[in-house]
Amino acid sequence: MSTSLESITQQRLDKLERLHKQGINPYPHHYHRSHTIAEAQALFNQKEPKEKLDLAGRIVANRPMGKATFMDIRDGSGKLQIYFRRDELGEEKYQLLQDFDIGDFIGVSGGLFTTHSGELTLRASDFMMLAKSLQPLPEKWHGLVDVEKRYRQRYLDLIANQEVKDIFLVRSRLIAAMRRFLDSRGFVEVETPVLLPIASGAAARPFVTHHHALDQNFYLRIATELCLKKLVAGGFDKVYEIGRIFRNEGISTKHNPEFTMLESYEAYSDYNEVMKMVEEMISYLAKDIWGTTKLNFGENTLDFSPPWRRLSLCQAIYEHCGIDFEQYPEANSLRAKMHQIGMDAEPSKSRGRLIDELISTCVEPHLIQPTFVLDYPIELSPLAKRKGDNPYLVERFEAFAAGMEIANAFTELNDPIEQRRRFAEQLSERERGDEEAQMPDEDFLLALEYGMPPTGGLGVGIDRLVMLFTNQSSIREVILFPQLRAK
Repeated sequence: MSTSLESITQQRLDKLERLHKQGINPYPHHYHRSHTIAEAQALFNQKEPKEKLDLAGRIVANRPMGKATFMDIRDGSGKLQIYFRRDELGEEKYQLLQDFDIGDFIGVSGGLFTTHSGELTLRASDFMMLAKSLQPLPEKWHGLVDVEKRYRQRYLDLIANQEVKDIFLVRSRLIAAMRRFLDSRGFVEVETPVLLPIASGAAARPFVTHHHALDQNFYLRIATELCLKKLVAGGFDKVYEIGRIFRNEGISTKHNPEFTMLESYEAYSDYNEVMKMVEEMISYLAKDIWGTTKLNFGENTLDFSPPWRRLSLCQAIYEHCGIDFEQYPEANSLRAKMHQIGMDAEPSKSRGRLIDELISTCVEPHLIQPTFVLDYPIELSPLAKRKGDNPYLVERFEAFAAGMEIANAFTELNDPIEQRRRFAEQLSERERGDEEAQMPDEDFLLALEYGMPPTGGLGVGIDRLVMLFTNQSSIREVILFPQLRAK
């Protein structure tokens, strides 16, 4: 702690002690606030001023002027100027203002008026300390710009940077609108376990934890897919969950080890119907929040209005890499072709992993406008149903925008014998060293044996969608508490 900061903190501790000696509790249990600042402003604008309002907020500016003091206070709805006069409050009460600092929370009573400069102001008839701040606000309220500090102390980021708070208000509105959209279509929101005995439903390395009472290891879920499909088998025709997912993977501008995902499953549907729902849902969200389907992201204007572009994965890779992966049915031949065009291709990677590398390296960066990429190789999609006209591909799409994957969907595999065979292939990949290969889930296989109707499934990355809706290039900007390396 610097000497200057120690001095400021000590001064505030001294003021705290003075308040205690005067019998004033600087941290009272309760304060009755009659209106928010925004509500008070609205009343005044509607020509309905009240003689007395009880407002509260954090002091963000303090301007003593001898016999008068001006303060600005901010609550969750806005900012308002407060006017204190010594003649009206009395000498003893007025002197208490000396123990108030920027950052303190104050409760103020009084009536509204406009100053000569036209600024709406509350004339204080009474006030009280609601919480004494012992630390100064960052950079004297001019904004917190240290990125590391912004993420580690998000509360300071929210205090200092209004635009950061606005991002998370958009996030909240987006999730609420997403729920309205799905609810209006007859979907039922459910909750599934976070701790699971098997980590399956996605290609990801899980986090492991131990339950002491049961003396058993559990995994933090890497997807909600298998539990939700069990519910479809149990008779819920339309289900969804919006929840946290945990994957033990790298951290980047597009990845955080814990993130939020929507997963939905609709019986008697397939990936074509899910595709239509996705473009309708995201265009609905854009209109609900911004009033338009055209959103600025970086240097581009993204148009989410349906229909979105559709192209096959084979076409996309050929278009951007010059490789027709269907002509290379073995990993070694595909690896040789990748080397030929100057791409690294690790000897240990399976054909599916090599194709996935082609997608992320060659294709994704070019998919700026909302685009559906369809029909993936079976090696990459052990939970998806084969295409009727091509047994080497499955009915799967990924949705992209601004060079990011934002959604993933299948026509779900509901043949228990075929699913068991696919799980066995995944287990073989895991034994060959692929830590992200899926584990067999016997309980899920048993549920399929009882029967699950044809189903269309969907996963949408909420964090990346918020990035697009708020023009943010890093996922850390849209997660309130992103994962950081310990100091």
